[in-house]
Amino acid sequence: MSCLIGHGHPKTVETITQHAAGLDHLFSGMLSSPVIQLGERLTDLLPKGLDKAFFLSAGGESNETAIKLAKFYTGKLEVVGLGGSWHGMAGAAVGTQYHSGRTGYGPLIPRTHQLPCPTTEVAYGFSVVDRASCGSLAAHDRATPGYLKAPKAHRETRSMLLIVGEAHTRVGRAGDLFAFIHADNDVVPDVPTLSKTLGNGLPLSAVVASDAIATVCRDRGHLFYTMHVNDPLPAAVGLKVLDVVVRDGLVERSRRLGVRLQATLRELQTRYTCVCDVRGRDLMAGLEIVVDRETKAEATELGYMIAARMTELGLLAQLSTNLSFAGCFGIAPPITMTEEQLEEGLAIMEEAFRSTEGTMPLYGVDEKAEANSQE
Repeated sequence: MSCLIGHGHPKTVETITQHAAGLDHLFSGMLSSPVIQLGERLTDLLPKGLDKAFFLSAGGESNETAIKLAKFYTGKLEVVGLGGSWHGMAGAAVGTQYHSGRTGYGPLIPRTHQLPCPTTEVAYGFSVVDRASCGSLAAHDRATPGYLKAPKAHRETRSMLLIVGEAHTRVGRAGDLFAFIHADNDVVPDVPTLSKTLGNGLPLSAVVASDAIATVCRDRGHLFYTMHVNDPLPAAVGLKVLDVVVRDGLVERSRRLGVRLQATLRELQTRYTCVCDVRGRDLMAGLEIVVDRETKAEATELGYMIAARMTELGLLAQLSTNLSFAGCFGIAPPITMTEEQLEEGLAIMEEAFRSTEGTMPLYGVDEKAEANSQE
């Protein structure tokens, strides 16, 4: 999922080699040319009003920073996270994630609230948040960029900032350079965070904000600091990733190959009743595995067995070895993949469903072909 343009891409190998021989790390209080160039390139590609960027190592760090930035800017202390979300394992980030990782460690950061997943009506979800709130809502932290419009008015009436975490989706995988930049969306986040694909697997993440937010926070003495803030080597790789994606037309490639991926996944949905939902855009997809389509209860054990069978056949389509993730396959191949590689991966998925007991097939490949020939 992180290797957006594939493992060992010649341009990233060349960039790493050059900077490892010259300037790979620098005191965090200094700025190097790759960092400045990446900041300029990134903000040029983002919508107007997202003017300032700085760079960290991991997505959890970037989400942690964004939450602290929102609290510092608004002067408020409460954060709303999406149910089922994953934001990282740092303090504020894990406090606003609700998929897993919350239990067994003692109290989390206080005054964080859960907005139920998009299957729940938005106004009702915010009414639940309001009842739990102490009236100091600073930020709405979102991990699902496709669901932005409906809560917009609710955020505005509460003077909240919107944080959108783009990890797997950004730089073309979801058919746009950034997933929140889409034809049916007119909502620009106040603080987008970017990770994983930006460094093509190297530890690189970013936090972006407006000049206004950056200026206020600077004037008030905002501080977020790590040993590897604005490191030159990963920044140089991030700059090269952006260049390759734009130069080689990989966003358009993602859209083209995504048509085939999404169509085939929906074909699986018509053939196996354990597949409840297919969601996503282009080369970013989720395949939900359930016990029953009516109740939509997750079939994590079955999902784990299907994933294990895929792995035996040579395909990894499992977000985590943690069983709680097995209810939904996260599919996010490199956007440099060939059509032949895509077809090979889809064939393995089909075989894994066919040969795993309990997938509840409605008909087989041969039966479908025979029916079509008779028609």
